[in-house]
Amino acid sequence: MRTVQGPTDHVVVVGAGLSGLSATLHLLGSGRRVTVVERDAGPGGRAGRREIGGYHVDTGPTVLTMPHLADEAFAAVGDSLHRRVELIPLDPAYRARFADGSQVDVHTDGDAMEAEVRRFAGAAEAAGYRRLRTWLERLYRAQMRRFIDTNFDSPFQLLHPDLARLAALGGFGRLDPQIGRFLSDPRLRRVFSFQSLYAGVAPARALAAYAVIAYMDTVAGVWFPKGGMHALPRAMADAAADAGGEFRWSAEVSALESTAGRVRAVRLASGERITCDAVVLTPDLPVAHRLLGRAPRRPGRLRHAPSAVVLHAGTDRTWPELAHHTLSFGEAWEGTFDELTRTGRLMSDPSLLITRPTTHDPSLAPHGRHLHYVLAPCPNTTTGPSAVTWGDLGPRYRDSLLSVLESRGLHGFEASLERELLVTPVDWTAQGHAAGTPFSVAHTFAQTGPFRPRNLVRGHDNVVLAGCGTTPGVGVPTVLLSGKLAASRISGPTRTTDRQRTPAHGRQSR
Repeated sequence: MRTVQGPTDHVVVVGAGLSGLSATLHLLGSGRRVTVVERDAGPGGRAGRREIGGYHVDTGPTVLTMPHLADEAFAAVGDSLHRRVELIPLDPAYRARFADGSQVDVHTDGDAMEAEVRRFAGAAEAAGYRRLRTWLERLYRAQMRRFIDTNFDSPFQLLHPDLARLAALGGFGRLDPQIGRFLSDPRLRRVFSFQSLYAGVAPARALAAYAVIAYMDTVAGVWFPKGGMHALPRAMADAAADAGGEFRWSAEVSALESTAGRVRAVRLASGERITCDAVVLTPDLPVAHRLLGRAPRRPGRLRHAPSAVVLHAGTDRTWPELAHHTLSFGEAWEGTFDELTRTGRLMSDPSLLITRPTTHDPSLAPHGRHLHYVLAPCPNTTTGPSAVTWGDLGPRYRDSLLSVLESRGLHGFEASLERELLVTPVDWTAQGHAAGTPFSVAHTFAQTGPFRPRNLVRGHDNVVLAGCGTTPGVGVPTVLLSGKLAASRISGPTRTTDRQRTPAHGRQSR
């Protein structure tokens, strides 16, 4: 593995999101002095926090899987995730509700889920679920060490027996047909394939290897941090500060000062100059490339994942049919992915993720009130409406979402609203996210593994990238890994045992 050569005693990490905080903890654990520069007033980045009339709103991800990857970062400085954050295992991990009125609870315990599938779709589907679960576990083991938790210097690193194992498992086929080998019920197939949208690709076109995300969601387990998802970056920042990390809040980087191919200092918008031996850049790729002075050459233009509209709703009531996470599927399926990724139209029959964090932490809302997070995938601004168009389109789409929620049984939702915050691609664009999407570069084959933008930067000998635009990709687990991988480019590889790589829940439930 290539590493940064020369002195690396003092590292400046630009950005205190999950990837930057992960890199910071791993670097501190390796004995480096670390200064974190963050444009916001506190940690989190995409996993931020807004206070709206007594409601505590997580502005980014709401689903936490693979918490052992966060614990690795805490362990690097002799700390523990579980000492800092109370994690609540969610059961069910999701509740899936369908247009025909049926619903299925997704349990990560194998026996419980087999019984639920049998109730929902019969004995044959329950047996198929058991085979699917075994396949997901084998797929995870074939990928994690060699293709996800690794730094690539060359595509030739793929030439390993694990590649043959992955191929033998059908990992290079298409996701939806592979899921169909085990489950014939189209509703259950949705439950185990919708996760490919996190990677920016429709299930019919995604590589089956991306079923590893379904493993994380439906086998390894889903957790909720008490205090909301923002509790995780807040705890990471506290642990880093206690371990000697220095933080500069409300400090925006305006330039990198370089000589002879090395960044010698980071200059802030205030005029302050921070000298350094190495830099970890975590902003979205266009911002990182602007600071570096150029974007690396690629054979083709980067393709970005679809975006999302999010309605944060503080209400005076809730609906008992909602779980902590509820997947509300429309009747349409394949056509909606064409709308999102090809035609650029808003979903005509949207599938939604509805999260109610006050299910497990009522303190996130005023007494007797409830907080709901409604996420609707939408085209990014390259494929669909521009950021300017969204300025006018957003309020109309908000009204459309409320109508959909009402039609799917959440009667009185609009009347219950006390506080709300609508986030659309215009807001993601304002935050510096390319193509108006918080999900960055899509995981097409040409943008995966060694073909994804590398975390080492050609022409800059001491700059490393981290975040969802680089290795290994999008999502909370992979972003945490990106910080670790960036740190290892500076300090050398960390030793991670196979026991650490495999979630405890997944080991116990086979």
